Formats: sequence, C-alpha cells, structure tokens
Amino acid sequence: MGISGSDASAITLGQASEREALRRIFPRLPQSSATLVGPGDDAAVLAAPDGRFVVTTDMMVHGPDFRLAWSGPVDLGWKAAATNLSDVAAMGAVPTALVVAIAAPPETPVAWLEGVADGFREACAELAPGCGVVGGDLSVSATLTFAVTAFGDLEGRTPVLRSGARPGDIVAVSGALGQAAAGLRVLFAEAVHASGEPDADRFASVAAAHPDTVGAQLRPRPPIADGPRAAASGATAMLDLSDGLALDARRVAEASGVAIDLDTSTLGPDAATALRGGEDHGLFAAFPPGTELPGGFRRVGVVREGQGLLVDGVPFGERGGWDPYLEWDGGQG
Repeated sequence: MGISGSDASAITLGQASEREALRRIFPRLPQSSATLVGPGDDAAVLAAPDGRFVVTTDMMVHGPDFRLAWSGPVDLGWKAAATNLSDVAAMGAVPTALVVAIAAPPETPVAWLEGVADGFREACAELAPGCGVVGGDLSVSATLTFAVTAFGDLEGRTPVLRSGARPGDIVAVSGALGQAAAGLRVLFAEAVHASGEPDADRFASVAAAHPDTVGAQLRPRPPIADGPRAAASGATAMLDLSDGLALDARRVAEASGVAIDLDTSTLGPDAATALRGGEDHGLFAAFPPGTELPGGFRRVGVVREGQGLLVDGVPFGERGGWDPYLEWDGGQG
C-alpha cells in the first residue's frame, strides 16, 4: 500500500520531468462538461451559465487525513474528489470542475499518481457526472499532500447557507451516519502493529471482514445529487457532514441563532457513533414544516427557539466530531 511500488524500474517523480509526469496523468483524469479551455494553458476557462459559481477548497495530508498503509492511490483520488464535491453540493450547487495540486515524495512512481488520477475519474463518474479535473499543479515534498479546489453551478437557485434555519423547521440528513468513524475505529483496532502504527500487511483481511465501514472511511459516497434537490425543495440551511452530526448541527444552530434538537431514535442502532463520528460526508439540512423530503433525506430532528444543540430535548455539551487539529494522532483521523 506504500507509494514506493514493487517495480524498482518504475519511473519516479524524482526521475521524470513535470511535463512527462503530467503527460501520463492528464489522459486519465475526468473531463468537465463546463470546460472552455482545459489543461495545458496557464489557467482553465469554465462556462458559468448562471453568472455565479460556487468555489471551495480542501486539503488531505498524510498523517492527519490518511495513512498509506491503508489507502491506495485510487482510494486517495476518490476521497480527495468526494470530500470537495460534497461541499459544493451542500450549497445546493452542481459540481462542475476540480483543480488538483499534489505534492509527493520524489521516490513516488509516476504510475502511482496515475492510480490517483483513476480515483478522481471514478469518483466523478459515479458521484458527479460531468464534473472533471481542469488543471492543477504537481510538485515534490517529503509529505504527501493533496489540495483540491472545486467549482459548482447554482443553475439559477439561491445558495443554501448554514444561517437560514428557523424554529419549526424539519432537520434531516442524507447519507450514512457514523460508518466512516466505525471503519476508522476498526482500522486502528485491527490493522495496526503492536506499537499502534498502521500495518499494510493486516489491512487486506481487515478490509475484507468490514467492507461497509472500512469502505465508508476510504471511499466515501456522499449523496451529491441530493444537494441541488434539497435547494429545489426549499431547504433553509444545509452543510456537508464532514465533522460529525453533533458538531455540524451545532454549527448550523449557531449560524442560524436557533436550537437544533436531534432525536436519537432516528439515528440507528449506534446513536453515539452517529452523533460523534466524522468523515461521512453526507448532507445535513433544514426544511420548512410540511416539506416532502427529497431524495435520500430522512428526518432526524427539529429546529426550536433557543440556542445550541439539544439531543432528545437535553442540552448536548460534548464537543464530539472530527477535529484534525486535536485528533490526528489516531483517535479519529
């Protein structure tokens, strides 16, 4: 699972020129239907029929965000795409394009980066057809790092912010809750050396034994199409559930100046993990009372007068969620 590869004769980043590496990678990347000028110039040019565009950026760094003992190149390309696509969808927009910058150790085989490109292509094809990679940068660094910027088209809709939830609104989510955290818990419990460091040799059997939860951690499948559906259905507030239901619901409550009351009976058999576990990349939204919930959205609570987060009507004081600044050493990410 490491980036050195098994073929000692493979061309590495340190041996290939940037031009040669990009020549091999570009054909594998997904194409964007919004592209007017694509990779090869100083900048891309994208169509923006709405006259506005949504833009977001995110980083993935080896250590805090992923471990090479567990994540292959296709996994990493997929996750880097998915985590940005979900932020675009959370604004009610349709993802149109990605710009990708990668800094990798010089001994990284170019063929390994081709696998990353395949991950981007597969994620866009499944999660956001028509979205593609329109440019980026490639460099060398001791620490493998991905920086992705995503663009989206609002298609005439008003962007859905975190700050619009109102008392009486229905609180709903789309996508899995707690599965990615459960997968990470399994990996740190079973796919590690005695010292607690990730163990590539143990990973395959662990992943095979827990395909749903480990898969949710390594290749999240956010419900991208449900973002625009929620906006079209009148969602008053929305955000990407990247840091855990409790933490992200509190963010909406604070931005909107309301209280959000979550109902644990709707959160499945492991409500604690559903509340506290991060990195699912589902969608959290508030809808006016009486709204027929679109797509895969399901009710998990209600917006009330007041402030902060309630769980079953009781103030929830725990921090919860995924914070890479505090937990990158293995507890959650």
